[in-house]
This record gives sequence, structure tokens and C-alpha cells, in this order.
Amino acid sequence: MIPALPFRAIAVWTAFAVAAWVALAAPGALGPAQAQAAAVVLVTLVLWSTGALPPFVVGLLFFATVLIAGLAVPDLVFGGFGSAAVWLIVSGSVIGSAIGTSGLGKRLAAILAPHLAGSYARLLTGLTLAGMALAFVMPSSVGRAVVLVPVGMALADRAGFAKGSNGRIGIAVALTAACNMPGFAILPSNIPNMILAGAAETIHGIGFGYTEYLALHFPVLAILKAAAAVALTLLLFPARVGEAAAEPDTETDFTVDHAQQRRVMAILAATLALWMTDSLHGINPAWIGIAAAVILLLPKVGAVEPKSFNASIDFGVVLFVAAALALGALVNATGLGAMLGEELTRVVPLAPGRDLVNFVSLSLISLLTGLATTVAGVPTVLTPMASGLAESTGFSVPTVLMTQVIGFSTAIFPYQVAPLIVTMQLSGEKIGNVLRLTIPLAVVTLVLLVPLDFLWWKLLGWI
Repeated sequence: MIPALPFRAIAVWTAFAVAAWVALAAPGALGPAQAQAAAVVLVTLVLWSTGALPPFVVGLLFFATVLIAGLAVPDLVFGGFGSAAVWLIVSGSVIGSAIGTSGLGKRLAAILAPHLAGSYARLLTGLTLAGMALAFVMPSSVGRAVVLVPVGMALADRAGFAKGSNGRIGIAVALTAACNMPGFAILPSNIPNMILAGAAETIHGIGFGYTEYLALHFPVLAILKAAAAVALTLLLFPARVGEAAAEPDTETDFTVDHAQQRRVMAILAATLALWMTDSLHGINPAWIGIAAAVILLLPKVGAVEPKSFNASIDFGVVLFVAAALALGALVNATGLGAMLGEELTRVVPLAPGRDLVNFVSLSLISLLTGLATTVAGVPTVLTPMASGLAESTGFSVPTVLMTQVIGFSTAIFPYQVAPLIVTMQLSGEKIGNVLRLTIPLAVVTLVLLVPLDFLWWKLLGWI
């Protein structure tokens, strides 16, 4: 077995060597600027994937290199800081801190414990079902995490799982999957879904209804994939709950400010109501989150002391997410994403009449594109290519478009999906632990769930 550090060093130095060659030689159809951008993207992705440096340090290195080399204008490089995703992180961290410091998380955990904490499997399953249910009413993965993670961690405390223990990590990882992955099967619940719907309508004049999208994707990509995630979590992070975990909490903590809990609950309820009705009022969930955070920071009103603001937010995560968004923007702006998509279509087998092979190939193209562009960039890159891919496969254009969902809902590395990073950060466990789930889950998806999805699509008449 190769030790972790030498393997990581080999991967990093190999990436630097290949990047230097790409930047200097500009192979293939790459122009000089594209070659330099490709080199920077390659090194950044390898550093993020291997964890050779802290993610925010890699992000700062990416910012500095792109700007010094003049590969993109500052407006594009720092555009991620204006993204709703970044401000959902900031506001979500404050909301999560309020739920924790007010004791509301522990109170909710005490209510749920008798129903969920009887066994580790029941606990993971119950939290996963809660995440799936919230995806129908809350259009933000980060918002779902803000609500559920404090409760999940409080349940971990009651179950006797110490920080860094298998049980606590398992709960964090299961919540990370539950708050994010099922949402890909519900049209308004994740950003890539909406980008795909908008691009499909703009470029191809094709609209997708809520019900048809749900019927096509939810049975396999939400229900079966969530079940696979729970099963893998139980296998990878085995644990047993403590004997007293499910017992009612009969002790009264007189230090708890119940009035403060009620205020936090009222603010959270109002925030949830506005998040759930965003299609009616049109206010972005991130801006609603900022307003909630401000109220929670107000003296004598909220539950987070203004002086505790810095402690409640991991600004390293903010830098990382902004850099990941900027990387995707750079890949698209330089045309690297489109070139990658075209190259992948030449490599993977596509031919009319080979339905299963075509289905798997299109799903794989989407998955591999997401490694370079992050999942939000997949529909931007592949949607314009849908007509050509339809001719190559014999599928309809809507079918080709929908195969993107299989790929961009299957993240291998956390950097591809910002909410994965945020949810693990809210849990207080190491981000690297989520890799122990995402990699085998991606394998299960490709080997088992994609063929099952093919049969389901065929049954519905999409193929």
C-alpha cells in the first residue's frame, strides 16, 4: 500500500509538470491564453482533490495566479463573492450558530430522540428522510443544512458520539448527502437544475414541467441513491448509539433562555416561510438569509453576539467557494469547458441503436465535465451541444438534456458542489471525510443506479 503523503506528493508534482508542459506547448487546438488557463485549472483541481494545501490557500493561489497572469478580468475572478451561494454560506452560518447557542438544536433533538435514536441506522435514515422532505419546500441546499445540521449534531451528542468519532462523522456525512443530493431530482431545489431548465428553454425552446422532471428523476436519483448513501454510511462509519440516547430528557436546564429560543424559532419559521414561497415573491433565498442573519445579530433580539460573528463563520470556506465558482467561470469564459465537452464526445462511444451504451456515455460525459467546471457549469457547457448529441445517439433532444442530471448529481470531489463543503463545515467535522462517501457512491451510481435509471426511463417512454 502506498503511503498517503508520497502518493499525494507524486500527484501534485505530476500535475505541476503536466501543467508546465500544457502552458508552454499549448497542445491541440489550445491557444496560448487557453493553455495557460488550462494549466492553472489543472493544478488547482489536483491541489483541491488531494488536500495538499488547505482549500482556502489553494483558492487564494488561484486568484493570485489568474490575476497576475492576466488570464481573466477581476470582475470575473471575484464574481463568486457576488454569488448567492457565498452569501447563503454567511447567513447560514449565523443561523446555524443561533440554533446552537440558543439551545434550540438540543431542544429539537430531545423531541426527535425517542423516535430516531433507538438505533444508529434509524437515526441516519430519519435524518436522510428529513433532508429529502425539506427539499420539496426549501429551494436551497445550504438552507436545508442550516436547519438540520444543528439538530443532527445535537442528536449525535445524545447518542454519545464524541467529536471525530465514527458515529458523529457518519451523521455529518449522511446529512451532507441528504441536504444536497435528493434536491437534484426536484426541479426548483438546486441551482444546476434551474440553470439546465433555463438554458434548455433559451437555446432549444424546450420547457420541463415540475411533475415530469420529478417522475423521471426522483425514484432512482433521490430514493434509491439516498438509500445507497445510508447503506454506505453504515458500512463506512459503523457505530452504536448509547443506551440512554432515546430516553426522554427529564432534566431542566435553568440556564437556558427559553424566550431567546422562542425568538430564534420565530425568526427561523419566518425565514423558512419566505424560502418556501420564493416563487411567489421572487426574493432570492440568499437575501432572505442575510436579513435573518442581521436580525439574529441584533442585541437583545437575536442569539448571536455581534462579537461572535467571526467565530460563527469559517471565512476559509467562503474563500474556497468563491474560488470554485471563479474556476468554473474561467473554464466557461475561455472556452475550455466547450472544448472538454467536444473532446469527451469523441472519446466516449456514441452511435444510434446502442441505447444503453449511449445512455451511460452521456451520463459519463456530464459527470466528467463536472470535474472541471463544477456541477453548476455542466448545463452551461453541455446544453448547447444537445442537438448534436441527439443526432449521434438517436435520442430526442429532451432525453439528451435530462441525462445531464445523472452526471451533475454525482459529485466525486467536494469542490464540485459548494453545499457539500458548507454542510461539513457546519457539522464541525473534517471536510475530507465526505470523500469516503462520495467516491464509493459515485461507483455505485455508475455500476448499479445508471442501468436501473435506464430501465426506468425506458418504462416511461423517454428512450
